Amino acid sequence: MKKLLAVILLFAGGGAAFFLFQTFRAYRGYHGSVIVTIPPGSGAASAAGILTAQGVLRSRIPFLALYSLGRFRHRTLKAGEYLFDHPLSPRDVYTKIVRGEVYYYLVVIPEGSDRFDIARILHEKLGLDPQDVLKATTPPDLIRDLDPAAPSLEGYLFPDTYRMPASTTAAGAARIMVARFRQVLDSRFRQAVGAAPDENLHQVLTLASLVEKETPNPGERAEIAGVFTRRLQHHMTLDCDPTVVYAARLASPSSDPSSTGPTPITAGQLASDSPYNTYQHGGLPPGPICNPGAASIDAALHPAAGDALYFVSNLHGGHVFASTLAEHNRNVARYRREIAAQDANAVQTTPAPPPQPPAHRRVHRTRHHKRTQTRN
Repeated sequence: MKKLLAVILLFAGGGAAFFLFQTFRAYRGYHGSVIVTIPPGSGAASAAGILTAQGVLRSRIPFLALYSLGRFRHRTLKAGEYLFDHPLSPRDVYTKIVRGEVYYYLVVIPEGSDRFDIARILHEKLGLDPQDVLKATTPPDLIRDLDPAAPSLEGYLFPDTYRMPASTTAAGAARIMVARFRQVLDSRFRQAVGAAPDENLHQVLTLASLVEKETPNPGERAEIAGVFTRRLQHHMTLDCDPTVVYAARLASPSSDPSSTGPTPITAGQLASDSPYNTYQHGGLPPGPICNPGAASIDAALHPAAGDALYFVSNLHGGHVFASTLAEHNRNVARYRREIAAQDANAVQTTPAPPPQPPAHRRVHRTRHHKRTQTRN
C-alpha cells in the first residue's frame, strides 16, 4: 500500500512538475511578429485554438488550465488585437490577454489637418469609414461648453500622435482628440484665452486655423496673424485662399473624404457665397477651417506688431510682406515672373517624350494659389 501511494505521489509530482514546466516554458512558433485577433465573445477554448493556430502557444492545455484557475479570481479574457514578437510562456500569454494589453496603432494627425484629412488618416490606420468619421465630428456637442458658437468639432481635434486600438470607433477617436485639446488648452492657453466660454476662444481658434494653413514656416506665424488682425481692424476682407478650399470641401459632403492631393481653386469657388469664402465676406469665417497646432494658437493669441497688410509667396516656403497695395502689386508681379521663369525652365529641361504617339507631347505644370490677388 505504501509503495502504491509512493508511486501515485511520484506520478502526481512528476505531472505537476511537467505542467509547471510547460506553463513557464517560452515558445515561439511563428517568424518575425504576429498580430492575433481575439474576437468579442470568444470563449477560452476558441481563444486557445486561435493562439495555437497562430504559433503563439505550443499546446492549448496549459492556457486552458490557467484560465480555469483564474476564474476563481474573476479573471476574464479581453477581446482585441494582440502583438506577439518574442517567445512567451503560456502564463505570459494568459496574463497579457486577461490584462487586455491590446496592440495600439500609432495614428499621426499632422498640424493643419481638417476633418476630411482626419477621416482619411483614420481610414488608412484603423479602417474606419471616412463618412462615419465626418458624421462623428460634425455635432459640436463635445465642446459646447467651450465654444457655444462652434459649427462642428473642427479646430478642437488636436493634432498629435495618438495610440489607438483597432477597436476604436469614429466617435471614440473624436473623444480622444477633443480630450487632448482640453489638456493642451488647460496647460498652455487657459489664462490667455479666459476661463469662461465666450467668443474669444472661438475667434482665437478660427484665426489660428487660417495661420496654420497659410504658412508652414513657424517663424512667420505671428506675422501672418498680425496681417489678418490688422485687416480685420481695417474692415478689409481677409482674402485667405485656404478658406475657399475649405468652403468647397464643405459644399461636397458626399465626395470621397479619403482622397488626397491639392485642390485647385476655380473662379467659381472664389465667387461662391459660402460664409467661409473670405473673398466675398468680411471678418473671420464661421469657425476654424482646420485643427491648428499649439504654435499657431500661440501666434493667434500674440500676433506680431507692424503695418503689413498683404503677403505673397516667395516660392521658398515663406512670404514677402507689404504695407501698401502698390508694394504688394509689385511683389505679386515679381512672383508671377518667377513662376513664368520656372515654367519656362521646366519646358527646357523636361526630356522629350517618346516619338510615339507625337500627339501626346504635353508639359504638366503645377498651379499656384498663394495670395496673387491684388484686391483689398
